[in-house]
Amino acid sequence: MDAIVLAGGYATRLWPITKHRPKMFLPVGGMDVIDRIFAELEGDDRIEDVYVSTNERFAPEFERHIDASDFSKPRLSVEETTGEDEKFGVVGALAQLVDRENVDDDLLVIAGDNLISFPISDFLDEFESRDEPTIAAYDVGSKERASSYGLVELDGDRVVDFQEKPDDPKSTLVSIACYAFPAEALAFEEYLAGDNNPDEPGWFVQWLQATRAVYAYTFDGAWFDIGTPESYLETVAWALDGDSTVAADATVENSEIGSGVHVMDGAVVKNSTVERSVVFPDATVENCTVRDSILDEAVDVAGLDLTEALVGAHTKIPDRD
Repeated sequence: MDAIVLAGGYATRLWPITKHRPKMFLPVGGMDVIDRIFAELEGDDRIEDVYVSTNERFAPEFERHIDASDFSKPRLSVEETTGEDEKFGVVGALAQLVDRENVDDDLLVIAGDNLISFPISDFLDEFESRDEPTIAAYDVGSKERASSYGLVELDGDRVVDFQEKPDDPKSTLVSIACYAFPAEALAFEEYLAGDNNPDEPGWFVQWLQATRAVYAYTFDGAWFDIGTPESYLETVAWALDGDSTVAADATVENSEIGSGVHVMDGAVVKNSTVERSVVFPDATVENCTVRDSILDEAVDVAGLDLTEALVGAHTKIPDRD
């Protein structure tokens, strides 16, 4: 089978951190988010080709990233968009990629910006046991959160109802961005020809479930959809398991480093308190209190109290005292 890793988003809610960097390259626990997925797909012999679906703006960065890696399977498939207002929608992009790359095998579709705690190989085992469309489903524990996703109703493991982003969810079990389809179920063009919603894959699953059996792989543990600063910091904190990490060549002097903190290569933290935050390479933080914040590369800040702040690369804010 083949795999498509969805990596075409512009992550505007994470700007300026992601204005010039795909959010899939955000580090979590010492490894970029997308590399965690690449590593699993590389190690599964069932997966032949891995298509990385991205946009024209970020294509050069993905090309450099893949070329510099040890992964042999991933290759780019670029949609002709350069901004959020030009996007085809996820289902539209999938239809174009399947046609562009002549995909005619069973297909795994997975989001490149999600961190999941289950082995992808276990999910594929479940799919192969039935050879029917299979989705991953997770209990988010909150009806408010569930209203932002595709709501799944099950009879055993079979999906008996699927509602994309319902206003009044009846449960908290939702579909996450991990799907497996038999080759004959890759009916994206047929779906789009019916003037159906081209955006989220959940709409396609809802349409598919009305005509054939669809099954769910449910899991416990962790799942993070990295789309906001809060969700990114939650993901980092989970990966660090209540601890913090400071790169070997970072400098920390007379400072308090709390839990959920990642201080990267070449960063300097002096006379400061940092809690549940990410400090990117070569940033300098002096005489500051930093909480729930992300400081990008080569930031230079002094004498500040930063809470829930996003500071873009190369920003300099000197101590006004």
